[in-house]
Formats: sequence, structure tokens, C-alpha cells
Amino acid sequence: MIESGSDPTPTTPLPPASKRGFLRDFLETVLLAVVLFLAINAISARVRVDGFSMRPTLDDGQYVLVSRLATTFGTYERGDIIVFRPPMVPPESLYRRVIGMPGEEEDYIKRLIGVPGDTIRVENGSMFINGMLLDEPYIAAAPVYTGLWEVPLGHVFVLGDNRNNSSDSHQWGLLPVENILGRAVLVYWPFSDWMIIEHHPIALAGLQP
Repeated sequence: MIESGSDPTPTTPLPPASKRGFLRDFLETVLLAVVLFLAINAISARVRVDGFSMRPTLDDGQYVLVSRLATTFGTYERGDIIVFRPPMVPPESLYRRVIGMPGEEEDYIKRLIGVPGDTIRVENGSMFINGMLLDEPYIAAAPVYTGLWEVPLGHVFVLGDNRNNSSDSHQWGLLPVENILGRAVLVYWPFSDWMIIEHHPIALAGLQP
């Protein structure tokens, strides 16, 4: 006879073998999660746009998914929007990117304009690459500054789309290729701003003699 209030189904403790199996499964799950986390961080990054230097393409407060694969295989080209460690940041600070930890320095996001071997000239509000006029439908306004830059091997020339409100190569010079962290892929937050980022890879089709 079962007494009132007692549990009719007695509990049986797990045998030692079952406990070891549960622990093994738990550790395997944790290990898999760590491996996936490291793998995802190895091929991608998430960055926040701070400021207005990339208007009208990107805006302050947007979160951008960045692919590291283009940098790994050296497939960046003119027109790409890239994320990079500014040249004024010491190289040893790169370790924080490897382990996915933030540091005191902010990464930059700009558009790649010139590649090794290019001559960049800005005058009278127009941009010239190797003596040819560049058509730029993505900029906020024509640049009010002037300058001439030769892009050597191992460097690129980058500018913000908001040309007159951007800390970029026209101020601090050329960017070493090893500073590039990745290629911007899409805006994922705020969700209302979600979009695939247009890189204008055919921007050079607008070049005229």
C-alpha cells in the first residue's frame, strides 16, 4: 500500500558509467562550441561604425559583418570597403584581433581607392587615378583638398566616402597592406538598416582619359 503523499515512482541514481557518459558529452559540446567560436572569428569579425566618415554609404552606430577571407587570399581591389588597423597603431596590438578582444585603439572602415603602382591626384574637386578621372557616385561631396600620392608596393590608398569629414590617407598617408583586417560584407544592425554592402567594384569603369 502506498502512503498518502509519497512518490509512487522511486528514483534511481545514475550509475557511474552513465555519469561519465554525461560528462563526456558535456565536454564534447563545450569543445565544439569553442572550436566553432574560434573558426567563426578566424574568418569574420563584427565592427561598429563610429562617426560619419563613410556617409552616405554607412552611418554612425551601424554594425557591420566583416569577412577576413578576402584579406587572407589577397583578393581586395579598388572600390572595396575595408576594415583596418590605422597605421598609427603599433603592430603588436594586432594580438587582440587574433583572440577577438577589444583594445584601446579603434579600427577604421574606409573605401580602398588606390592599389600598389597607382598615382592618386586630387584637384579642383576631382579624383584622378593614373591620370584618369574617377567617377564616384558613392561620395557625399567632392573633396575640397588637393594632393598627389604614389602608392608603393605593400600599401594601399583609402578614403572615406564623406571626403571632407574623414581621417584617411589624404591626412595620414598610405596604409600598409598587413594592417587590413577584412572586407565589409553587410550591415546587420539596426535591423531596419540591414543591407548587403555595395563595393562598386566597377567604379573604375567610369575612368575617362
